[in-house]
Amino acid sequence: MPPTTAVVLPGTGSDEVFVRSVFSGPLRALGIRLLAPPPPPGDRLADGYLAELDRLSGEHGPLLVGGISFGAHLSAEWAVRNPGRCTGLLAALPAWNGPAGQAPASLAARLSADLVAENGVGGALAKSSDGVPEWLSAELGRAWRRHGAGLAASLRTAASHSAPAIEELEGLDVPAGIGACVDDPIHPVEVARAWADALPRAEVGESTLTALGADREALGRATVLAWLKAR
Repeated sequence: MPPTTAVVLPGTGSDEVFVRSVFSGPLRALGIRLLAPPPPPGDRLADGYLAELDRLSGEHGPLLVGGISFGAHLSAEWAVRNPGRCTGLLAALPAWNGPAGQAPASLAARLSADLVAENGVGGALAKSSDGVPEWLSAELGRAWRRHGAGLAASLRTAASHSAPAIEELEGLDVPAGIGACVDDPIHPVEVARAWADALPRAEVGESTLTALGADREALGRATVLAWLKAR
């Protein structure tokens, strides 16, 4: 039976508004309802989202789960633990495998957390906007302010949380679409390809940050189309 409900989680410092802008249209075209829960506050980010996936699975039955960046890590972690409750995986922009180590996304989250702790959210946004595309600056401005006082703790939680190891992904036998932006140095396309190589039934869908800036659904379409091919 095709899935009827997808739960998709945002990346570090992002929010459910961005998730909906990326995935609502592509999933709606397939008749799949999107649930995009807001980020749990502060250092509850990871544990809170995993608990929310448990709750939503109990309420709606088996889920198509997914996420963007850190949200992709958490959804895959939950799927590995709950294969009987997962009908598929939509993993956009995975950033690392296993411990974060010196992964670019982890380093960026730690630096952002330090900026927020030292300068407040407004000051950190001012210092982070130089050289950042206008669309991304606007997204950060909205989402970071919504996180408020818990932002630094949220960023540090994500930066230190392990992603599923390659060996864990090898045991997750569900259709998986892995979305990548080939020009994204923070979420290297090589990581997306490593996830797809490890997962038994996975395809990679590629887009670019330039396309994402012009059309948020570009990343969602690439990820969902990869999942359809994997099915």
